[in-house]
Amino acid sequence: MRCFAPYLVNKLVKMRIIFIFNLLVLCACNAQVKNDIHVIQNENSSYQVDSSKTLKEIVSSRKISKKDLKILVKKSERVVEVLYKDELLIAYPCVLGFDPIGDKMQEGDGKTPEGLFKIKAMYPHRSWSYFIWFDYPNEISYQRFKERKANKTISQAAAIGGQVGFHGVPEKNDEIIEKKIDWTLGCISLSTKDITDLYQSIGLETTIEIRK
Repeated sequence: MRCFAPYLVNKLVKMRIIFIFNLLVLCACNAQVKNDIHVIQNENSSYQVDSSKTLKEIVSSRKISKKDLKILVKKSERVVEVLYKDELLIAYPCVLGFDPIGDKMQEGDGKTPEGLFKIKAMYPHRSWSYFIWFDYPNEISYQRFKERKANKTISQAAAIGGQVGFHGVPEKNDEIIEKKIDWTLGCISLSTKDITDLYQSIGLETTIEIRK
C-alpha cells in the first residue's frame, strides 16, 4: 500500500485544486450576473449592453438618428436586437408565429417571414399596445411566392398574406413571452414594456432584417 500512497496524495491534491478553481469560476459568474452590465454575443463579436437603460434612453443620450438603427430578428433564438451600425444597443426576448420554423410561404401558415424589410407604418393598437407594420410581402417575397407555386411547393390557390409586423401581447399577458409561447399568425410579439420601448425609439426609416 505504501507504493500507492504518493499517487493517492497527488490525486487528492489535484482534485482539491480543480474544486477550488471551479468554485472561483462559479463565484465570478454569479458576480457578473448581478452586474447591470452584461455581455451579449452577436455573430463573432461581443458587445457590452447596459441592461439598466432602455433603448429610448440610449438613443436619446447618444443622439442616435433613427435612420441609423437596424432591427435584427433572430428567429431561432427568439430575440429582437437593435443595432447602431455594428453595435448592439439592446436585445428583447420575443415569440413568433404558431409554426415558426422556416420562411413564410403563404397566408395562414403561421410562419414569420424572413429577409430584409422596411417599415410601412407605426401606430397604437387597442389589443396589443402598438403595431409596427413592415412591408411583407415585398418584391422578393412575391418572387419567392411565384417560385413556390411554379415548383408546386404551395397550392396554386394560395394567397401570399400580409399585415405582418411587431406588436405586444394582450393586456396582462406578458407571461406569453416569458414562457416562449409562439402564438401569432406570423407577427413578432414582444412584452408590453419592450414593444413600448421599441416603438418610442425607432422611425419609419429604421430597417429590419429577419433571420432563421
